[in-house]
Amino acid sequence: MTAHEELVVRRGRRSGITTMVAIHSTALGPAVGGCRFKPYRTLEEAVGDVLRLSEAMTAKCAVAGLAFGGGKSVIAPEPGHVLSPGERRAALLDHADLIAEFGGRYQAGPDVGTGPADMLVLREASPYAFCTPESAGGTGSSSGPTALGVLAALRAATGSAAMAGRRVVISGYGSVGAHLAASLRAAGAGVVVSDIDPAKRAVAEKQGLAWAEPEKALTLTADVVIPAAVGGVLDPGTVARLDTPLVVGPANNQLTDDTVADALAARGIRWIPDYVASAGGILYTLSREAEGLGHEAALARVETIEQTVAGLLEAAEANATTPLQEAAALAERRLTSGAGPRTPSPRALRTGA
Repeated sequence: MTAHEELVVRRGRRSGITTMVAIHSTALGPAVGGCRFKPYRTLEEAVGDVLRLSEAMTAKCAVAGLAFGGGKSVIAPEPGHVLSPGERRAALLDHADLIAEFGGRYQAGPDVGTGPADMLVLREASPYAFCTPESAGGTGSSSGPTALGVLAALRAATGSAAMAGRRVVISGYGSVGAHLAASLRAAGAGVVVSDIDPAKRAVAEKQGLAWAEPEKALTLTADVVIPAAVGGVLDPGTVARLDTPLVVGPANNQLTDDTVADALAARGIRWIPDYVASAGGILYTLSREAEGLGHEAALARVETIEQTVAGLLEAAEANATTPLQEAAALAERRLTSGAGPRTPSPRALRTGA
């Protein structure tokens, strides 16, 4: 894909905290992507993250057929410093000031470390934020639709909606992971979950879920492994130890680099590109807040991920490639031709309605 269009890094005037916005592409429309609130060891690490994530958002929107481009933003407090509520609010307002300067070219949503309430704070200084609380007229958390999209991708990858008797390992028991665990257990799957927060073990076990230590979860014997936490979890060493025929999940940037997709294919492991499987949240949110669709119609849009994944798998088999290569080729075709967008001009997001 093309190089990034713009990166702005700034120290907030209220908080003194580093904040940044990366726009990868506006070829299909305004750039959208989550606001990540996370401490990083170095500024270079934060910049690398925002650049990788914004490029992935371009591919996500293009493959999903949305009339939006890719962007991402980061608020990076100092490691080890616990922010007071006032400091957190100041950092969010500083970030909103930066977002406002782009005049709608970048529009933010929740990501790691932020949620609907934070989007409401951003709206105080910028209209370019979505997923505000439902009580404030937004669509709230996108975790449910994101999980629904992963389940749609899973159906395409397995060729069936039947999960009874299958063993599924979910690495990351956050909001999306919890939605997936509940749905898969209700469908009859044996579900094992894991999280870096040990306090979540009691919650998981109360729900009838098995628990695994985080360092072991990805390499457990399973019918499906679902990365649902941080990125960069699939490297050559991990791939060599995987004991599953299928990896599909919502975590962003799961591969340490694209060659890992080839290593997975060489071992006969089917990997569904993360930016395809995780598109349910953005599809639902933009269908509601930009296009004005109702809840059921927006959920139906999320379900189209099943057809998208099925098409990528068919193309990969026919062309002797990988699903990642086919997804990248589809994104590139849409970016260069403008073909495929379904969502109209984001009037509602532009006005903050």
